[in-house]
Amino acid sequence: MTHLPLTRSRSRSGSRPRPGPRPRTTTLAAAATLTALVLFAPPALADDDPGAPPGSTTTSPPPEVDSNSPGLKLADGATLAPAKVLDIKSVVEDLGGEERREDTNTDVKFALQAEVLFPKDSSKLNPEANARIKAIAEEARAQKATDVRVFGFTDDLGSYGHGKKLSRARAEAVHDELATHLGPEVTFSVRGYSEDYPIADNGSEEGRKKNRRVEVSFPRGASDGGAGAAGSPTAKP
Repeated sequence: MTHLPLTRSRSRSGSRPRPGPRPRTTTLAAAATLTALVLFAPPALADDDPGAPPGSTTTSPPPEVDSNSPGLKLADGATLAPAKVLDIKSVVEDLGGEERREDTNTDVKFALQAEVLFPKDSSKLNPEANARIKAIAEEARAQKATDVRVFGFTDDLGSYGHGKKLSRARAEAVHDELATHLGPEVTFSVRGYSEDYPIADNGSEEGRKKNRRVEVSFPRGASDGGAGAAGSPTAKP
């Protein structure tokens, strides 16, 4: 029997022939796998407060409730729902809106408009700003705060990069003045967020004025001996 040599066919251009279409079963298997991933993927969880900067609030665990307590008058077969912490917020703002105070179950926050603290497009404190910052420091001492957050914000005019630099510099200036009134045991978190996290509409000058601000917040009634006892008193990520 004569054995003919095996040869590989090439196109006229010398390239290898294109492979044929893949089996349809592969496509169906991939589609089935994708469907399974979509059906059994874990749900996406949203932030509790997407309008607040990260680290701007203090978390508080829900209280423990004894479902067998005789004081609970539950109907036969009834069960308790999971415990939740309802945060009650008190907001006080002066007539001009220059200063705003928010009190919750866990935090105290002051928001000062930039116009009462700084000249236009500047991070140098006005002389009258010191008295406002001193009053905030006194409240922080009264609450025995050892962790103080100082966040700067701007409106959406100008570049984002410039707003980032200006808001950070303004937060630094407020921090420096606060530090003169608070002890070395206090740890500061100083950040600048530019136009992020607006509290009013940037479409009007009134709204932009509210967004140009510095916020100072701290936990309510914090105990002594916080994280700032060791090392530098300022944490600047």
